[in-house]
Amino acid sequence: MDRPGFTASLVAGGVAGVAVDLILFPLDTIKTRLQSPQGFNKAGGFHGIYAGVPSAAIGSFPNAAAFFITYEYVKWFLHTDSSSYLMPVKHMLAASAGEVIPFSLVQFPLWESLKALWSWRQDHVVDCWQSAVCGAFAGGFAAAVTTPLDVAKTRIMLAKAGSSTASGNVLSALHGVWRTHGLSGLFAGVFPRMAAISLGGFIFLGAYEQTRSLLLEVGRERP
Repeated sequence: MDRPGFTASLVAGGVAGVAVDLILFPLDTIKTRLQSPQGFNKAGGFHGIYAGVPSAAIGSFPNAAAFFITYEYVKWFLHTDSSSYLMPVKHMLAASAGEVIPFSLVQFPLWESLKALWSWRQDHVVDCWQSAVCGAFAGGFAAAVTTPLDVAKTRIMLAKAGSSTASGNVLSALHGVWRTHGLSGLFAGVFPRMAAISLGGFIFLGAYEQTRSLLLEVGRERP
């Protein structure tokens, strides 16, 4: 990838991060309150669901920009033929380099695979809106399968200081939720999480592809 490609990825990633945070912040707040051991209403209900939006949006620009420039660079560095069976591994490595969380390891290889399949079916590269649709499906699936980890993270964050859960042991937190609430507890808030992240995947990855495409086009038109 050439230098204009890196610049486009940097700016497009930041724009995508701000866009998704401004739109989806309230849904994430609701999801967190649904997973709270206090219960939704005691955790705040629908009150103040927009609190903290400005600071989140400001912080999301550099974070998303750093993620995407790392993701695109690692993909370029580990370049393989698009038909290679190693492509999913490359995307997993690129995602883990950008942001080391299980969610990204599921979402990004699936996003890239869906784009490749759609491109193959229509015999040309996917449009930006098609990439956004692929991002929505990939995000929804990743959200569903990683919900127990998200529940554990929420419980650890909200645990009382000094408790066993507050120590940060994910397996212990998962076992505690399973023991008290069963399978439904492990997947608490799964539907709002899937809805939010599916919509987030559509906005985040669609905005990224659209912005990056526009910036690359402007770069090509310059003398």
